[in-house]
Amino acid sequence: MQDYIDLAKKNGIVLLDNGKCQFCGAKTQRGIHECLEIFNFGFQYIDFANAENHIYKFLIVDAHTLQHPEIHGRWSNHFHLTRLHLIFKYNIKWTYKLSPKLSDYLNKYKRHKQTERLSPPETNKRGKITSSYIKEKSTNELISKDLIRKWAAEVYNKWNAHHKVVDIIAKDFLDTN
Repeated sequence: MQDYIDLAKKNGIVLLDNGKCQFCGAKTQRGIHECLEIFNFGFQYIDFANAENHIYKFLIVDAHTLQHPEIHGRWSNHFHLTRLHLIFKYNIKWTYKLSPKLSDYLNKYKRHKQTERLSPPETNKRGKITSSYIKEKSTNELISKDLIRKWAAEVYNKWNAHHKVVDIIAKDFLDTN
């Protein structure tokens, strides 16, 4: 698997090493690199070993990925936006068992949609809530969870130009699983 630096390079993106995150606008000093560190280690109020909290991990991954699509594979937009759509529109209680099923479904779907792309909103216009904002504002588990849910919903709504496409994917996925 390629790392984010390789993917950015492949996508013709020069990663900035200082200042705010060039993709989401997070208040960082080391750009995307610090933004990714916060994503990986910055949600200390939540015990992710507790199965009831897994939903917040999915929301964090989806929100962060959709705010930074330039450092991910092209089809990740489909996966993460569809998962948020299933969670928010269809109230699916997402579990780790469902992720590989959605991935398998999307592998079949994309065979017939090779030219389909979900173009991201402009950089720094993918939601005002960022990982650094949550790290700064979280003082306990409840606040952290509330901010994560709001973050994911805000990012999901910024991708509204593609909600019709992911709704088709979501409905078919639900019918086949």
